[in-house]
Amino acid sequence: MIPLSTRMRPSSLDDFQGQEHFLYPGSLLYNAIKNKTFDSAIFYGPSGTGKTTLARLIAREMDADFYEINASTSGTKELKEIIDRCRTRFFGLQQKTSYVYVDEFHRWNKLQQDSLLQWLEEGVIRFIGSTTENPYFAVNNAVISRVRSLYEFHRHEKHHIVAILKRAMEDEERGLGRRKLSWDMEALEMIADRCNGDARMALDTLGFIADNLPPEGRIDLKMVGEATQSQTTFYDKSEDKYNLLSALQKSIRGSDPDAALHYLARLIAADADIQMIGRRLVVMASEDVGMAYPMAVSIVTSCVQAALMVGFPEAQINLAQAVITLASSPKSNAVITGISEAMSDVKTKRISDVPAHLKDAHYAGAAKQGRGLDYKYPHAYGGFVEQQYLPDELYRQGVQYYHPTENGKEGAFKKYLEYIWKKKR
Repeated sequence: MIPLSTRMRPSSLDDFQGQEHFLYPGSLLYNAIKNKTFDSAIFYGPSGTGKTTLARLIAREMDADFYEINASTSGTKELKEIIDRCRTRFFGLQQKTSYVYVDEFHRWNKLQQDSLLQWLEEGVIRFIGSTTENPYFAVNNAVISRVRSLYEFHRHEKHHIVAILKRAMEDEERGLGRRKLSWDMEALEMIADRCNGDARMALDTLGFIADNLPPEGRIDLKMVGEATQSQTTFYDKSEDKYNLLSALQKSIRGSDPDAALHYLARLIAADADIQMIGRRLVVMASEDVGMAYPMAVSIVTSCVQAALMVGFPEAQINLAQAVITLASSPKSNAVITGISEAMSDVKTKRISDVPAHLKDAHYAGAAKQGRGLDYKYPHAYGGFVEQQYLPDELYRQGVQYYHPTENGKEGAFKKYLEYIWKKKR
């Protein structure tokens, strides 16, 4: 039986989901495909993000011969046979270029990759290579220099996966529409959460569930839990995740690492994804710890990036390190209160222009406009010199946004600022 992920590959460019950072109506890539001016490219990114699908759609739109091979199972012998056919087409009556798509291109060695160079230069072929590796490390520079563009594919967002799954449920020709199955939207969302941005995995999970349902059956959370071998304890009440995130942040803010680890464990058990947890932790590093321990944001960001790299179950270790770091750090909310007050003033007060001595003076005529005059370069005064930086109204009001605490490292920053400004404020 053909897998659901294969059956549901988009048949047109407009059905393609995701990668809006480079593919959308009116984008250069979209126009190049529609105008049939697409040349060669390398697609790189995680599995299940649409690299092969887009390559096939391009070939269809370009109305060209399309040859597809996988570098893990094919070598230069198969490539030579394809090149021979491409040469016949290019130098014969048709005089048309063919497209050669090599999946997992990084698996070829240098000599195998270099076997493409002559035919790329002569225009006999247009090449599309896909790889899960960074091409700047996995692909020869000689190949990269002859390929017009490199496109990085990102993991699908949750809404992309849900849209793909919903289309599969409704499509009567290629999908599950004829089965007349019903479904809970929460079940599709749960599949989307658990596939880690991989559309192929999501569709094949849905196909597995559907294949084992009676006619006109219903897909619910319990079935998704069975299919993915994960509990659904919290998933049927979506607000629970946000309650757990709230409890996690408040436990960290309260410097209770034990409670924080407990709520982290419950979030992981509830199948909250790494990005959801990671985003909240990175925000906390600045919102609740801030200048009391400025390194916290670097440590937490590194932990979240490591978690994304290794994935679950090992990611729980990295996330736990971030949580313990934040919970055990001195706390200050001076960063968030400072920027909040500054944003409020910008939105609600009439504020004059930037003081003339602070304006850019690196162009002819700036001095005649009075820009940059009388600016005192702090480094010429030993690192600090007192002068006006705020706009006039705020300066006259003695506005202060940053109110440093005595906590942790922030106490040292407070003392330094008070020293250089001589407690002017």
